Amino acid sequence: MTIKSRFAPSPTGYLHIGGARTALFSWLYARKHGGRFVLRIEDTDLERSTAESVNAILEGMTWLGLEYDEGPFYQTERFDRYKEVIQKLLDQGDAYHCYCTREELEQMREEQMARKEKPRYDGRCRHRKEPREGVEPVVRFRNPTEGAVVVDDLIRGRVVFQNSELDDLIIARSDGTPTYNLTVVVDDADMEINYVIRGDDHLNNTPRQINILKALGLESPIYAHVPMILGADGKRLSKRHGAVSVMQYRDEGYLPEALLNYLIRLGWSHGDQEVFSLDEMIELFQLENVNKAASTFNPEKLLWLNHQYIMNSDPAHVAHHLSHHMGDLGIDPSEGPDLHDVIVAQREKAKTLIELAEISRFYYLDPQEYNEKAAKKAFKEEAIDPLTRLSEKLAQLDSWEREPIHGAIEAVVNELEVGFGKVGMPARLAVTGGAPSPDLDLVLYLVGRSACVRRIDKAIAFIQNH
Repeated sequence: MTIKSRFAPSPTGYLHIGGARTALFSWLYARKHGGRFVLRIEDTDLERSTAESVNAILEGMTWLGLEYDEGPFYQTERFDRYKEVIQKLLDQGDAYHCYCTREELEQMREEQMARKEKPRYDGRCRHRKEPREGVEPVVRFRNPTEGAVVVDDLIRGRVVFQNSELDDLIIARSDGTPTYNLTVVVDDADMEINYVIRGDDHLNNTPRQINILKALGLESPIYAHVPMILGADGKRLSKRHGAVSVMQYRDEGYLPEALLNYLIRLGWSHGDQEVFSLDEMIELFQLENVNKAASTFNPEKLLWLNHQYIMNSDPAHVAHHLSHHMGDLGIDPSEGPDLHDVIVAQREKAKTLIELAEISRFYYLDPQEYNEKAAKKAFKEEAIDPLTRLSEKLAQLDSWEREPIHGAIEAVVNELEVGFGKVGMPARLAVTGGAPSPDLDLVLYLVGRSACVRRIDKAIAFIQNH
């Protein structure tokens, strides 16, 4: 049997952290077992669904690298199929028309709460034969009143629901549009989804969906309900905790693999291991090892992971994601040193790609100002002579490589009989403006001869004018 899992977001907003983790778990499960991963857009809420949200979801999936084998399928393109199934349920007596008005339903709920009963539809239209003039009916599923539904959940274990606790849910609104619990059952069956991995906020829908499946003579998929994500304050994750669009993490300088690594560790673990390659995630992930308890979102841990990925990923991969942040600074990475070399030189000093772009700006653009504190220390009048000599020696070098560059610096140090810092400090500040940087000879090599000479001469003029 081929395993098929799915991710089925509603396009009423962006792809957020909780949805991304659900998508990841579903994707990993399909990949681990050689199965297929389906993307379905559940857009039957016509008032709230937007094309912008659909695009945001697709963009988020692409950035995260969660490629799907089938889809995206759109529920709004399947209304004829849902009507066919609703009619079948009506014809076989497993559904009925309900003519209750909103006012009647509200009064029913108020009376139930006054009696301290759980508010729910009481089935008053179950046996109604005649239509009610002036009222467009909804269609309700005739839920069994006896017995129980057992859900053998891969994460939560055995969960039992008494049918007597489930009311007759609406499966078609008065305008004929189908509701979530009907569409998801039809879609999962038609698309041959046999593993449903979703948030545990859907757990209470599961027995209702299983009963609809039974009425249609269909087999239930295997379910796994993933616990929710909480903020540090123990409340459900919201925007103030960092539950923003996954694309905002891209804009803030995170690598997609760092976010995926963080998400898999929200509720799942493999010993004490913290950093996982994508191949390791696929190999080691087990739904049965997902915690039953909710997970807490920790932005500091995500930042730490991002730093690990920036330091240890292939520079070509980092460059792929860094380049647009460089562009945001007005830098064309092709006009200057090789971006891969710059990344290797700077990556240990940056936790995000935005930081990496900022501290790498000087490799491509002359500093417009100098770090004030560093300038007070390094740009004194006695720095003019070493800077002048260094500028002349760099301009005359036969070969622009690290070794001869280092030799030029050493020559000035020896000629003036001073410590290395007397030459190195003002030279570094002249070339970098004060940005964090590696060995001076590497900095000068990457920046290039003409830019180094130009910047050192500019620093000499700055000292003379101050």
